[in-house]
Amino acid sequence: MDHLCALQRDFINLRLGTFIHWNSAAVQFHANPDIIDWEFDLENGGEPRRYPFPESDWAPRAPDCDRWVQIAKSAGCRFAVLTAKHHEGFALWPSEFGNHSVAQATVRTDIVAEFLRAFRAAGLQAGLYFSVLDLTAGIGRRSFPPAQRELVLGQITELLTNYGEIPYLIIDGWNAPWGGPSYRELPFEEVDALVKRLQPNCLLMNIGCTEGISGTDVVFFENGAGQELTPGFAGPGALCQKLTRTWFYRDDEKEPKSADWALGLMEQCFASHANFMLNLSPDPDGRIPAPLAERFAEIGARVSFPAPLTELPAGWLRR
Repeated sequence: MDHLCALQRDFINLRLGTFIHWNSAAVQFHANPDIIDWEFDLENGGEPRRYPFPESDWAPRAPDCDRWVQIAKSAGCRFAVLTAKHHEGFALWPSEFGNHSVAQATVRTDIVAEFLRAFRAAGLQAGLYFSVLDLTAGIGRRSFPPAQRELVLGQITELLTNYGEIPYLIIDGWNAPWGGPSYRELPFEEVDALVKRLQPNCLLMNIGCTEGISGTDVVFFENGAGQELTPGFAGPGALCQKLTRTWFYRDDEKEPKSADWALGLMEQCFASHANFMLNLSPDPDGRIPAPLAERFAEIGARVSFPAPLTELPAGWLRR
């Protein structure tokens, strides 16, 4: 078994994780009925931004990553991923590239560092999500000049240099149907080489990849956006879903989807050797709504996991 396959197998054996969507969108759009999660399709139409985010508006009063850990563990999660930078372009760490991060915010806590500290201390693996599509920096389909390339590659380098071991980096908004530069402008091989040079054991997962394993280390299905597991899929894969209506917190959120619904999806994923990532959406201050926390605990009381893989199953995708 080669090195990449061994990393893939070890990741799949984790089975269940949480995907924490917390970024400027939780502050910008939690009470906005016109926007769902982000200004979707704005960069494709070339319109000016309707909702720019002043850095001073980032002022969470109660970000408690240790509480996030408790809720994740209550569901049986074995790993977690944080949206270090989403499509709006706000970096949850003090980035030296650009001027749209916690370094310019009212509350300057390095959320990436706090997230990694809390989950590592509890024995859970912790990875990061990074969006290449950046509405604030103007990074989309229309152009990708050298200054934008420097920002993207510089920020990826920061995340993989300044925070210890990162077992996986999920990249979004890259050759994706919803926007971001193409592989012609930012080749997969270039980013993969950078990631593996900085962290040889880091799995690069590309949400926008639709060509099997050719542009990603793990096939990623954004199930909440309609990406379904392919019939006969045998791994390695990851699928993310949300119990709530949106990825980010909303004031008008109703009762979370049922534990039965989530457990049914998990069963399908586990049988296909695809990990399941259950979304967790803190409010603008970093608190988890009680109904969502309760649903996580209900799932954890009932979830069961298959035996760990020792050998790769027939049909496992290889590059």
